[in-house]
Amino acid sequence: MSNSHRSHRRRKKSNAGRLGLAGALTGVLGIGAVAAGYLALKPDDSAPQSPPGVNSRTGTGAGAGTGGAVGTADAPSTGPTLSVTTPEGYGYSLGAAESGTDDRPLTRSTPPPSGGTYAYAEYVLTNTQHQPVLLDFPADIFVPTEHVPSSARQRCMPQPGVPEDMCTLPNHSEVRKRLNGSGPPITQDGDTLMPAGASYLVRVATDLPVDPGVADGDVRLFVWNARFTSDLKGIEVELP
Repeated sequence: MSNSHRSHRRRKKSNAGRLGLAGALTGVLGIGAVAAGYLALKPDDSAPQSPPGVNSRTGTGAGAGTGGAVGTADAPSTGPTLSVTTPEGYGYSLGAAESGTDDRPLTRSTPPPSGGTYAYAEYVLTNTQHQPVLLDFPADIFVPTEHVPSSARQRCMPQPGVPEDMCTLPNHSEVRKRLNGSGPPITQDGDTLMPAGASYLVRVATDLPVDPGVADGDVRLFVWNARFTSDLKGIEVELP
C-alpha cells in the first residue's frame, strides 16, 4: 500500500476501475452498490506527515499496509460491525477490537519525543464479497483534543458527525495479522487486494505524539471519508 493517508488517498484509478467494471459485468456487484456507497450497522457475530488539513493514509497501492511479515491468529472479539460499500462496489465490514497507546505501535514508528507517546486502535477488516477487493483502510483514529500537544493541534481535522472535542491526526495503518486462516494480500496490476472473504487485523496509529495520560477508552475509531459514507458524516466503529 502506498504510505499516504488520511485521507485524501492516491488511487490507481485505472486498475481499480477495471476491477470494479469486471465485477459489474459478471453480475457480482449490484447496480445500487456500484452507484453509491452505503452504511449499515449490524450486531457482531463473532465474539510521513502531511500538510495541515491532510492526513496520510495507507492502503491504496502495491504493498500497502502489510507491515512486512504478517502472522496469523484467531479473530478477536469486537464491538458491533460496520458494513461499508464504495462507489466501485468494494464491500467491507469493520469491527473495533481495542485501542490504547504505545511508543512503537507500527513497524514504521520512530521513538516518540520525551513525554509523548502514540495513540493506536485495532479493528477487524473483512472483505465481504466473493471476489478480491482493494486493500483499503476505511477507519480513522480520533483522540480528545485536550490530549494533543498544543504544538500539534493545528494538525487536527474536525469532521462532521464526530464530537467537536475529538481530533484526528495524520496517521498510518498496517495489517498486523491474517485472521481465521485468511490468505495473504494479492498484488494485481500494481494494486494490493484482499482475497475473497479474507479478514485482517488492522492497526491504525498516529504519526504525531499525544499525551501519555490519554485513556484507552478515549481513543476511538470513526469512518468519515466520502468513499465510505453516503451522508458525509462520521460513523463510529464502536469498541467492545
